[in-house]
Amino acid sequence: MNLDRSDVAKIAQLAKLAVDDAELEHYATELTSILGLVEQMNGIDTTGVEPMAHPLHQSQRLRPDLVTEADQRERFQRLAPLSEGGLYLVPRVVE
Repeated sequence: MNLDRSDVAKIAQLAKLAVDDAELEHYATELTSILGLVEQMNGIDTTGVEPMAHPLHQSQRLRPDLVTEADQRERFQRLAPLSEGGLYLVPRVVE
């Protein structure tokens, strides 16, 4: 797929991007190159290839689940302007 200046201008308008007329040809070339790469990747047979969440198959190091701070809930509840039943009360914003 080859894009020309008018295609890039339309894409820029739809994306609400300001693009100088002098840059349209450069962006047309770059976007055409990107779309060519996407077409090339779409042509590859990926049957039997398992999708990956990350390109490196590594497991995350686990850390012990330990308490690192003291419970200060009561202190913070006392500092709050309004609280009730362990919850912070805030002004209603939706009518």
